[in-house]
Amino acid sequence: MTPRLSVVVPFYNVGEYIGDCLDSIARQTWTDFEAILVDDGSPDDSAVVAKEFASNDSRFRIVAQDNAGLGPARNTGVQHAVGEYLTFVDSDDLVTRHGFEQLIRTLDRTGSDFAGGNARRFNNSSGVRPSWLHRQAFTADRIAVHVSEVDDLVLDRMVWNKVYRRSFWDQYGYEFPAIRYEDYPVTLKAHLDAVTVDTLTAPVYYWRERESGESITQQKFQLGNLRDRVTSAGLVLDLVEDSLPVIRERVHAHLTQIDVLTLMSAFGTVPPEQEQDLVDLARQLLDRLDESVLDAAHHYDRLQHSALRQGDIDLLRRLAVFRNEGGLRGGGARALPRLGRPWQFDYNYPGVREAAVPQELYRVAKEDLSLTTSVREVKWIDGGLSVKGTAEIRHLETDQSSSLRIALVIAGVRHPLAVRRYEATDLHGDVSLVGFEVVLDRELLARCTAGAAHFDVRLKAGRLRGQDKLRGQGPGSPGWPPGAWIDETNWIQPGPGKDGYFGIRRFEDPCRLTSVEQTPDALVLHGRSSFENPSLFVSRPVSGGQEQVPLELDGRDFTARLPIRPIIEDTNPDDPFSQRTSRVFRLRSAEGEEQLVVWTAGDRAVSHAERGRVVTLTRSSGGYVNLHESPVRMSAGAAVAAGNMLVVRGPDWGEVSFSWRRFLADSDDHLDVACRRTFSDDGWAAAVPIEALIPDEAVKPSVDPLASLADWILFAVWPDGTSHAVQCEPFLSSRLPLTLSRGEHALAVRPHAGTLHVEVR
Repeated sequence: MTPRLSVVVPFYNVGEYIGDCLDSIARQTWTDFEAILVDDGSPDDSAVVAKEFASNDSRFRIVAQDNAGLGPARNTGVQHAVGEYLTFVDSDDLVTRHGFEQLIRTLDRTGSDFAGGNARRFNNSSGVRPSWLHRQAFTADRIAVHVSEVDDLVLDRMVWNKVYRRSFWDQYGYEFPAIRYEDYPVTLKAHLDAVTVDTLTAPVYYWRERESGESITQQKFQLGNLRDRVTSAGLVLDLVEDSLPVIRERVHAHLTQIDVLTLMSAFGTVPPEQEQDLVDLARQLLDRLDESVLDAAHHYDRLQHSALRQGDIDLLRRLAVFRNEGGLRGGGARALPRLGRPWQFDYNYPGVREAAVPQELYRVAKEDLSLTTSVREVKWIDGGLSVKGTAEIRHLETDQSSSLRIALVIAGVRHPLAVRRYEATDLHGDVSLVGFEVVLDRELLARCTAGAAHFDVRLKAGRLRGQDKLRGQGPGSPGWPPGAWIDETNWIQPGPGKDGYFGIRRFEDPCRLTSVEQTPDALVLHGRSSFENPSLFVSRPVSGGQEQVPLELDGRDFTARLPIRPIIEDTNPDDPFSQRTSRVFRLRSAEGEEQLVVWTAGDRAVSHAERGRVVTLTRSSGGYVNLHESPVRMSAGAAVAAGNMLVVRGPDWGEVSFSWRRFLADSDDHLDVACRRTFSDDGWAAAVPIEALIPDEAVKPSVDPLASLADWILFAVWPDGTSHAVQCEPFLSSRLPLTLSRGEHALAVRPHAGTLHVEVR
């Protein structure tokens, strides 16, 4: 019987990853598929893993060819595919369990030519996080649209997060060119050719980011890689030459912001003997882009463009090094060098006064002198809520002559706050007067409403004034802010507002979890409802569906028993990387009113491990009750400084050793600092001397040129040699960062995408 979906999976030298990739395909809820595994002359044991899958599952079959590259291998897979629909998966990536089904279901409903979904980036040391490349194109569920209507789809460069109708693919005869960056010419042409497409905000694809930087996108500064990038960009420009102006302009702007910027940055790393080749290559792309688009680029970009046209290699190198090595810290492509005093607006970039480029490009545009804020720490102190952060006008030095005012805005009414200012690290990595702390007392918090109150920040520096809402939640307590009772019935929950600002919400008599008991075979939940005769429902936000949990009621107080065994036996992970499934809890009134259940049950998660899986009841970043089921992975619940030691603790789920690991630049090689491990009734403890994590002590500069900047990740190593980054439990995240000082070095223990890191400055 002909399968409805064909999955093309080319592979080459991915023995470490291909097993997980194929397993994620095999676990799909959409089962009517064939997987065509194209062996592109792989020299490692990738084919052994692929053959094992093919022998155990008839849906998988192998096609072998001499090495020709990813694009030709995909073309070979298409030639062998017979399904009604077609999709592509790179052999080091993962697909979500429901991804294929979600995309095919929408195509069956709409008749569109193809459908695409959101993507996530992931690796072992940094966990899972959104893919910035897909944020704009997949911000909304859109049915039967076209790139001419939604020009954000111009930014949709990748072929693999989609399912295509095979008849559409064949009608236009798509083939991948034999270059790197082969996706964009095919993907954009498909958008232009399609009658309609569908987009989903749900993640359907997990895009691996390797620790080593050996993937194509992480080798982006190599000259051969850059040649392919320019060739790909040329094919894309050919496609839009006669397109609608809005599409053509958006493509030209995108290539300017991404591809030209990459070429400019390459001057900071390219060997001297390749510099002229890079000049010629970069000019080839720059000459094809519209002058109106280039004129609208940022001043710093235009300075680099002008230096390129002048052939000033020395200036190109200095500008690239400045950009690559931190001169643009905190601002990406829009950051600039720092100005002197606030009234000096004609600052010249370092070392470019005599350069043969237009003088007006030296000046900082006024729009770059904007207010930038961050939230660094959120903590309850003596019944009040302390919020620490930074506020600065980008590229200006903040000093005592500046003034800072902050107010909490509740239902449109400003409530001025006392502001304590202090020195902290600014966007340029320097210590200056950018730090602030405000403390909200109970009386003010009691005025808050369920709609998030926000902080209005106003900074004056010289003649410049900046005003904005407080934004920029950092890792740790800003991302997992702790909530608290301010009286018997009012719960305060800090957290992000609708447009990303940092806000404060007050819940009056919320539905809440008050305590949890553990029995040998169940978790017993105790709580209180906001209404009479409630019903409790547990749902899976990612995959959908819900089930009712029986309740014992005593007025509005309730007790619910969650048996462990059925949860573990129902293992169908929503996350293909962590193999974790998350559930949320809702109480429903007899009239149909629903509320999420707020966690007020103390500051520790409750876990039960069995059969290599663990069930954990904990809180979400918004303060609600979550239930996670996943493989056993060591997790940290506490991190403290004890004398000269950094000690991390967590529940004991196996015989493992611990080390703080640091990956070297452009390599899978790493440096490990072993921890001293102990056990007690409370679980494991991993201790390391704080000085051992300071670069000058742990790494000699001759070994690691980045010795002045270190990022250590705590790893658990099992007896068989496998290892994984230790997870940072949400309640620990809500108490971080933990900051330490040793001499001239500052250390910060923080979570990043769910894993535990120590950053050393």
